Amino acid sequence: MIAFQVTFMLYVYLISESSSLLSSCKLRRQFYLNSMHKPGDVVLGGLFNVHYTSVFSKLSFTSEPNQLSCQGFGTAGFRHAMTMAFAIDEINKKPNLLPNVTLGYSLYDNCATLVIGFSAALLLASGQEEQFLLQEECLGTPPVLGIVGDSFSTFSIATSDVLGLFNLPIVSYYATCSCLSDRQRFPSFFRTIPSDAFQVRAMIKILKRFGWTWAGLLVSDDDYGLHVSQTFQSDLAQSGGGCLAYSEILPWGENPAELKRIVEIMKRSTARVVIVFAHQIHVIQLMEEVVRENVTGLQWIASEAWSAAAVLQTPRFMPYLSGTLGIAIRRGEILGLRDFLLRIRPDLHIISNFLINTFQVMQFWEYIFDCRFAPPPAGWVEAGGEVCTGQEDLESVGTELLDVSDLRPEYNIYKAVYALAYALDDMLQCEPGRGPFSGHSCATLQILKPWQLIHYLEKVNFTTSFGDQVSFDENGDALPIYDVMNWLWLPDGRTKVQSVGLVKKLASKGEELTLDEEKIFWNFDSKQSPLSVCSESCPPGTRMARKKGQPFCCFDCVPCSEGKFSNDTEDFWSNVQRDHCIPKKTEFLSYHEPLGICLTTTSLLGTFICAVVLGIFTYHRSTPMVRANNSELSFLLLLSLKSCFLCSLLFIGRPSLWTCQLRHAAFGISFVLCVSCILVKTIVVLAVFKASKPGGGASLKWFGAVQQRGTVLVLTSIQAAICTAWIVSASPAPHKNTQYHNDKIVYECVVGSTVGFAVLLGYIGFLAILSFLLAFLARNLPDNFNEAKLITFSMLIFCAVWVAFVPAYVNSPGKYSDAVEVFAILASSFGLLLALFGPKCYIILLRPERNTKKAIMGRGECNN
Repeated sequence: MIAFQVTFMLYVYLISESSSLLSSCKLRRQFYLNSMHKPGDVVLGGLFNVHYTSVFSKLSFTSEPNQLSCQGFGTAGFRHAMTMAFAIDEINKKPNLLPNVTLGYSLYDNCATLVIGFSAALLLASGQEEQFLLQEECLGTPPVLGIVGDSFSTFSIATSDVLGLFNLPIVSYYATCSCLSDRQRFPSFFRTIPSDAFQVRAMIKILKRFGWTWAGLLVSDDDYGLHVSQTFQSDLAQSGGGCLAYSEILPWGENPAELKRIVEIMKRSTARVVIVFAHQIHVIQLMEEVVRENVTGLQWIASEAWSAAAVLQTPRFMPYLSGTLGIAIRRGEILGLRDFLLRIRPDLHIISNFLINTFQVMQFWEYIFDCRFAPPPAGWVEAGGEVCTGQEDLESVGTELLDVSDLRPEYNIYKAVYALAYALDDMLQCEPGRGPFSGHSCATLQILKPWQLIHYLEKVNFTTSFGDQVSFDENGDALPIYDVMNWLWLPDGRTKVQSVGLVKKLASKGEELTLDEEKIFWNFDSKQSPLSVCSESCPPGTRMARKKGQPFCCFDCVPCSEGKFSNDTEDFWSNVQRDHCIPKKTEFLSYHEPLGICLTTTSLLGTFICAVVLGIFTYHRSTPMVRANNSELSFLLLLSLKSCFLCSLLFIGRPSLWTCQLRHAAFGISFVLCVSCILVKTIVVLAVFKASKPGGGASLKWFGAVQQRGTVLVLTSIQAAICTAWIVSASPAPHKNTQYHNDKIVYECVVGSTVGFAVLLGYIGFLAILSFLLAFLARNLPDNFNEAKLITFSMLIFCAVWVAFVPAYVNSPGKYSDAVEVFAILASSFGLLLALFGPKCYIILLRPERNTKKAIMGRGECNN
C-alpha cells in the first residue's frame, strides 16, 4: 500500500508536468541525494541502504529542493555499494569480458526511505539534464542500462512498477518478496537472492525436522513481511506440518505499546519457537522489549534479513538470541575486495582509475574515526569530535568494512553486476543478420532499447570464481540456495555465527535440507532441541479430540470409543475396556487355514494329474489314439492346463504388488492359451470331416500345422496385450480394507481397473462360447469324429462354471472372493482335463485293444 501511494503520487506529478510541454521537456525538480559516480561507455545504476533512516523538513514537488538529512550511517550498506564499485573495476580489467567497453556506475543511497529510493530510481532511469527537445523517435542509450537494487522488497515493488513499463532491467540482491516473481506485473525484474516462497518452504522443513508443530510468527509491516505471513500460513496448512500459535505484525518506528503487547502474547503462549521475518531495525526494537520483559526459553528462527546481523550479536541480546537458527544468503568469496576497500581515502578523487564522490566517503570516514571535516558537508549532522585529516589508518580501527570473511549480500551484488555484464557482452557479440530481433537484427550501444538487454539477461548463464552457477528462471529468480546458520555465545563472551546446513532446490528432487545436528548449539539447560507442540501425541488406546476454537494441533486425548481407533496407526484397535490399543486382526486367504490348505492341495493335485497325463501321452505318442487327436495341440493344451492349476496358487497368501499384478495376468493368459487350443482342435475336426468328403481335400490345405500354431499364438497375444495395457494404465495393487470389520484388516487385491478385468474375462468367454458353438454344430458328425462331442461337453462345463462365478465373486467379501476365483479356476480346469483327456486315457490304459487305427476309423471294430 505504501509503495502504491508513493508511486501513484509521483507518477501523477510526472504526467501533469510532461503533458503541458509540446516540443521540449524541462526538469522541474532536483533531488539532492547521496551518491557516487564513475563515468563509462555504459553506466550501471545501484541502489543501496547506506543510512538507516532520513528526516524531511518538506516533501513537495515545487521547484524548491527538499531539505533532507540521512541519519544512522551503516558500514555494511557502504560496503555493499563499494562491492558494486569493485565488481565494475574488476570487469573493466578483464580482457575477455566487455573488452572494448568501459563500465561506469551511479550509486545512490536510499536512506531506508521509500520516497528517496524511488526518487533515486527515477534519476537513474531518466537522468538530470535540465532540458531536452522532443523528437519523433528517441535515439541513443538510456542514462543507465540496468540497476542493481533495491535492498527492500517494498522499494523494489515501487521501482519495478514504474520502470517495468519501460523495460529497464532491475537486478535486486536483497528483495525476497514472492510477489516479485509475477512476470506480468514485473517483466524487467530479476534477482540473485531466492524468493520468500522458497525461504518459507525451507523453514517449514526445519520445523518438521525437529518436530516443532506449534510456533509463533512475527513479520514486518511491509510487503516483505505481509506476503510472507500469507505464504507461510498457507504452505504450513497444506504441508500439515504444524500450526501457528500467533501471527503478529511488528510496527514501523517507535511504538512501545504495540511491542509490549506482542511480547506479552509471546510470554503467554506455549509455543517455544518464534519465527521472525523482519528487518534488522524491527528485530532490534523487538529485542529491546524482550530484554526488558526478560522473556527467555525461546527458540528463535531468523529470516535472511537478520540471520547474520552483527548489530544484534551484542552481550545485551545474546543471552536471549544465542542458539538462534536462521536462513542466510549463500556465503561467497570475493578475492581482492579487502585490498580495494583499504585504498579508500576521502582526500582522493580518483581511486584505482575511477572517480568517487568524496561526500559519501567523508561521511564514512567521520563515522569510523569519530571525527569531522572542517567545514562539515552540508546536510551531514552526525559528525563530531576531533578534526579528520584523511590520513587515518583503516586497519587500526578494526572496522566491519574490512571483514570479508562472511560475504553474503555482497556476494549477491557481485553476481548481479556480473549478470548484467555478461548479458551486455552476449548482446555485443551478436553477428549482424543472425540476431534474435526483428529481421535477425542485433542491438548496438548507439541504438539500444532496454528490453533488448532483458532478452540476453533472461538467457545469461555463468559460473562465479567461487564455483556457483548463476542463471535466471522464467520468473527472473536465481537458482535458490540458502545456508542454515546457528548463533553461538562462547564462554569468553564472544559470539560466533556458524553454518550448520544447507537448503537448496534440485531439479530432480525438489527442495533438499541438509543439517549437521551435532554442530547445533541449543540455548537450553538440556542442550537439546526444545519441545514446541500445542498438545503432545496421544498414547495408544486414546484418540484426539480437537479443542473447540483451536487449530488442529491443539487437542485432548480421550479413550478410544467403539468404531474408532487410535490416530497413531490404523493397524490398532481398542480392547474391550477401551483403555489400551491392541493390533487389529488380519485376514487373507492363507496357506495355513483349512480353506487355503484344501485349495492348495487341489491345485497341486490337478498339476500332478496333468503331469501324469502328459507322461502317458508322451509314452504312447506313437499310438493311433494320441496321433489321431492332433498330438501337438494336445501337448500344448496339457501344458496350458498345468499353468491354469498353478496360477491359482497366486491367489493364496498375503497379497503383494507382484502377486496382485501377476495373478490375473497369469490366469488370463493361461486360460486363453487353453481355450485357443480347444478352438483350433474344433476347427481341425470340422476341416477333417469336410476333407473326408469328395472334393473337400483342399480344406486341410488352408489349415495345416503352421496355421494352427499361428492361430493359437495370435489369440494368446491379444490376451497378453490386454493384460499389459491393464497393468500399465491401472495396475492391480494390494489394499488394506477396514470397511468389512472395525477390528479386522482384510488384505485384498483391488483390480485397479474394473474395465480391464471385464475385458480380460470377456475375451476368455468369447473364445469359450465360440468353441462351444462350433463343437455343438459338429456334435452329429460320424463316430470317428466324436472329438467334437468331448469338446462340446468340456466347453459346457467351462461356461457353466464361469457364469456361476460372476455373481458369486461379486457377493463374496474379503478372502472369500479370492477363494471363489480359485474354485472357479480349479473347477473349470478339472472339467476340461477330465472331459477331454479322461476317455482317451481310459482307452490307452484300460482298453489297449481299441487303441488301433482300425478301431478308431471304424465303429464296428471298436465294439468288438
